[in-house]
Amino acid sequence: MKLLAISVFLDIRFISVLLLVMGLSSPGKAEIVHLDSGNIDEVLNNAGVALVNFYADWCRFSQMLHPIFEEASNIVREEFPSTHQVVFARVDCDQHSDIAQRYRINKYPTLKLFRNGMMMKREYRGQRSVVAIADFIRQQQVDPVKELLTMEEANTVDRSKRNIIGYFETKDSDNYHAYEKVANILRDDCTFSAAFGPASESERVGGDNMIYKPVGENVPDMVYLGSLASFDLAYAWAQDKCVPLVREITFENGEVGSRREGLPFLILFHINDDTESLEKFQQEVARQLISEKGTINFLHADCEKFRHPLLHIQKSPTDCPVIAIDSFRHMYVFPDFKDLNIPGKLKQFVLDLHSGKLHREFHHGPDPTNSTPGQEESEVASSPPKSSFQKLAPSETRYTILSRDRDEL
Repeated sequence: MKLLAISVFLDIRFISVLLLVMGLSSPGKAEIVHLDSGNIDEVLNNAGVALVNFYADWCRFSQMLHPIFEEASNIVREEFPSTHQVVFARVDCDQHSDIAQRYRINKYPTLKLFRNGMMMKREYRGQRSVVAIADFIRQQQVDPVKELLTMEEANTVDRSKRNIIGYFETKDSDNYHAYEKVANILRDDCTFSAAFGPASESERVGGDNMIYKPVGENVPDMVYLGSLASFDLAYAWAQDKCVPLVREITFENGEVGSRREGLPFLILFHINDDTESLEKFQQEVARQLISEKGTINFLHADCEKFRHPLLHIQKSPTDCPVIAIDSFRHMYVFPDFKDLNIPGKLKQFVLDLHSGKLHREFHHGPDPTNSTPGQEESEVASSPPKSSFQKLAPSETRYTILSRDRDEL
């Protein structure tokens, strides 16, 4: 009996080793947090960095990603064991459609990055491999704040970039911890530096503070006048300086933006010297669409440089200013630039994109209205042109797109 027990034990050990060699068994269990409406805020708010996999069980791309995501989690957990540093989490979007809607998930699987509970605009678009995902998280752990040892360094920062510099008595303070948190969230939008102790003394006459150095050699600095200990106030100020609400698009930064952020474009095409229409567009975006900052990119483009996209929507520079949405599938044209004067008109245009109305009316014509019985609809199904930026969008072989007709999203 004893010999039989030893034999069985050895057989089990042999099979286990064989499975490990063949890659059919995992030496450890992945610590993936399953998020639902009851725990999502607590988990994300308490994590410096969280990578969340929004998936659906029926999606084959989701199934392919699961083992990769889990193995990457195992590797990262060994390097960053604290859940206050890094969390890998997943959301079953079929079971928790409210969460999917909250974060505007329109394809599976989608990997979203969160910092201290705030979703970053740039979702993960790197390789779907264990090494790439683990490297991405390592990069997120690099300190975004460069320490300045002299005031000369502060005066010679690269003025081709947006810079924020903090001046602190010590690193071990609530003021600096709030600043560091702001820098982590806005690390892709501004360059952050900090000076401490004697190196910062000349700038701390009234106590710890931070300044913003805009792009340009002769542009004056801006001083933060709020409480540095208040993260909310410091973040709101820094975000306003680092992230212009309406950005200029070029083909170079358009590629970066579309690949990293995965957000559709609301674009004003205007003649370069036409600052009046740009100012009007900026005002209405700020007035009507500030709540949509995380769901769409607000851009402006030179009509002359972007003649080709204009041709796609049957426009030319002589028709500018023109407003359009590029969803990376189709382009939809705002009816008339003068309609910006109609309260809520621009916002409804964006909401119609999110709700699928623009796409739906493309296939089936205008939605039913409360028109007089017997009155015929004068409009017919539209036929919006294909996206001018679709080649910059993510590959269809990596996602299941949420649409009845996947090729016509």
